Amino acid sequence: MDYMTIMLRTIFIYFIILFVLRFMGKREIGQLSVLDFVVSIMIAELAVVSIENIEVPMMYSIIPIVILSAIQIVLALVSLKNNDLRKLIDGKPSVLINEGKIDEGEMRKQRYNFDDLLVQLRQNNISKLSDVEFAILEPSGKLSVIEKQEEAVDEYTPRMPLPLILDGKIQNEHLEQINQTQLWLRQQMRKLGYRDIKKISYCALKDRDTFFVDVKDER
Repeated sequence: MDYMTIMLRTIFIYFIILFVLRFMGKREIGQLSVLDFVVSIMIAELAVVSIENIEVPMMYSIIPIVILSAIQIVLALVSLKNNDLRKLIDGKPSVLINEGKIDEGEMRKQRYNFDDLLVQLRQNNISKLSDVEFAILEPSGKLSVIEKQEEAVDEYTPRMPLPLILDGKIQNEHLEQINQTQLWLRQQMRKLGYRDIKKISYCALKDRDTFFVDVKDER
């Protein structure tokens, strides 16, 4: 009977976790946020306890699993609209190489050594450090690399693509990097026919006079 109980519990817990993870989203394992990772570990531990301790009612594990998944889903939905909460939960990208120069201070802050940097550069098919214009350590731990370009870039165009508007909110820190203001950005959007910034989901500067703009729920 014990073996049969373990088998039935395993099958039942398997489908419960499959159902829960399906509703938690479709991010790849390497792109899990800290919150996703912590919740996944806790759910896995609760599942193991439920399968091993057949004398303990399964509801003692299922209820915490449901609560954890509900917390994760609620925070994920709230963070979609709250940039500060999103940064708190997921963290912010860290620029390790900026315009070809290594930021050793940021590397120390992220506890990231040169061996880690070189390994991830090779994984991005970069053999020479001198070929890198930008290297950004994403919140997931993945290193995004932008190689140096031969063509010149004028002072108005960022070397690294920077979103100026995200989910209807102006990114002031990115405007500062191209020496522009909110007034300038609003004027540019009005020239293009976009009067309500909140209706813009994404806006970035492609070159000095060209913007890429995506409007919310545009079909």
